[in-house]
Amino acid sequence: MSANFDAIKRRYNIIGFDPALERAIDVAVQVAPTDLSILITGESGVGKENFPHIIHDNSPRKNGKYIAVNCGAIPEGTMDSELFGHEKGAFTGAVENRKGYFEDANGGTIFLDEVADLPMATQVRLLRVLENKEFIRVGSSKVQKTDVRVVAATNVNLAERIASGKFREDLYYRLSSVVIHLPALRERREDIYPLFMKFASDFSAKYRCPVLALTEDAIEELKKYRWPGNIRQLKNVTEQLSILEKSRHIDAQTLKPYLVSPADSNLPALVHTVSEGSDSLQVQILLKFVSELQREVSDLKKVVNHLTNNTVPASQPAALEDYPLEDNELDYQITRATEADAELPETHYEEEIITNEEKDLSLGSLNKAAIIKALERHPKDRKLAAKELKISERTLYRKIKKYNLNVK
Repeated sequence: MSANFDAIKRRYNIIGFDPALERAIDVAVQVAPTDLSILITGESGVGKENFPHIIHDNSPRKNGKYIAVNCGAIPEGTMDSELFGHEKGAFTGAVENRKGYFEDANGGTIFLDEVADLPMATQVRLLRVLENKEFIRVGSSKVQKTDVRVVAATNVNLAERIASGKFREDLYYRLSSVVIHLPALRERREDIYPLFMKFASDFSAKYRCPVLALTEDAIEELKKYRWPGNIRQLKNVTEQLSILEKSRHIDAQTLKPYLVSPADSNLPALVHTVSEGSDSLQVQILLKFVSELQREVSDLKKVVNHLTNNTVPASQPAALEDYPLEDNELDYQITRATEADAELPETHYEEEIITNEEKDLSLGSLNKAAIIKALERHPKDRKLAAKELKISERTLYRKIKKYNLNVK
């Protein structure tokens, strides 16, 4: 490779000598002077974000704007406004005219990361920009021109998206005038150790600590690991080792706990516990979240099964007054309280409900039963009753009035 090629690798902190990686850099340099649209493919974490910079900085547009847009991070409802701008009054909150990224980047380059996440309506607008260099602001009828070089990236298989009707085939061909594919880290194993040492040197300077050193068995462990998170994962593992390990000499036994695949732990590899006997705060938070989510799903299933199998007949849907809009969350909480208290002895109030004329066990009746139970358990303190039901005291009084409860 030329000296200019090596200079590019140094400028953009690209480490490695894998032929597929160097081929990708070479293609990026060759197409940079053109106006061709470029599609960069590769798994998440392989370093795709470096290549739009290489293309822009080595093009005639290098003095123009470079704008990077993460399409996966923009809500679908605001995507068109962000990309193409909007007129004042176009929608609620549009208090003034606003330029979009394509208008702002006129004469420069726009990088659309995670382009596969674009909504279908936005894909139509983008196709028009690529074909005619035209766009229309949201809420306007005026056609505007823009001269923008588009570089896109994706970590998903666009052929599968096209087959499932989630991505336009004509847009794919417009974006992929040239395709640059970046290999996964496990496909360039000889680059893993140099990358590790580069990150170790960076973190040594950042945290003012001695540089890590790997034993031969640790280097082999590093190379044979599959790295599902690619370079991003390798960087995070190096940072964890730099901060958490007191010894600067890392052997295979020390390294292994950091190299856990999601398939092995059912958790993202980067938040796995970092050494034996030590708890990762992130793991604890994630486990707690999963546990709470499972419990919520289980509770919801109980409610759905109860209502489906034992409550309102198909020919007689529950009355709308049983589901006041402002009390949706309240009804759900009270139903859960009723389920939780199922083992408690029945009261004379429950008998009134169960033996009434229609045997009505609708959600409204379950709410009423839960309120009665709570009031019976706290006859002298309605504040405690409300707390047990997980509602405000004011809401409890409103429910008592609604159900005409004559409870002392």
